[in-house]
Amino acid sequence: MINKLKVLIRHLWLDASDTARAVPSDLLDRLARRVAASERRHSGEIRICVESSLPASYLWRLGRNTPISTLIRERAVMMFGKLRVWDTEYNNGVLIYVLLAEHAIEIVADRGVARHVSPPQWQAMVAHMASAFREKRYEDGLTQALEETSAVLMQHFAVPTGTGGTEPGPNELPDAPLLR
Repeated sequence: MINKLKVLIRHLWLDASDTARAVPSDLLDRLARRVAASERRHSGEIRICVESSLPASYLWRLGRNTPISTLIRERAVMMFGKLRVWDTEYNNGVLIYVLLAEHAIEIVADRGVARHVSPPQWQAMVAHMASAFREKRYEDGLTQALEETSAVLMQHFAVPTGTGGTEPGPNELPDAPLLR
């Protein structure tokens, strides 16, 4: 009961202003430029979503034999759908989801990417981000996750270059991170 109360207080305490402090506007601009630059090199789409806390509808289920980690993953998958990351031509969208209240990170990849990347590879990326986040180095963590995700997309979905190289496809999703 005490743990549930601590989680509830943590989530009710944080709001969008905390997200804006963790990812200020200048960092938001740099991340958007990095996403755009990355997407010029492959056909994948990358979205970053940073939320301060879970909505009350998720917290209501806490403690009903539903661990917080399950709620965080469900929220990340829901945001993956809400942000239409699944709706790309080659099914190669990736969402980097950060929940500040729990210092939690989830990477959700569409089926086109998931068939090339094993869960341990994604877990390693999350571990790198988590290390930076524990030290409140949000830019370093997000940049590293973006670079590692870009490397995976370049490996499997690179835009062909060379004689008469192909232009990258249309930008199907916004490049700017979503802060909530």
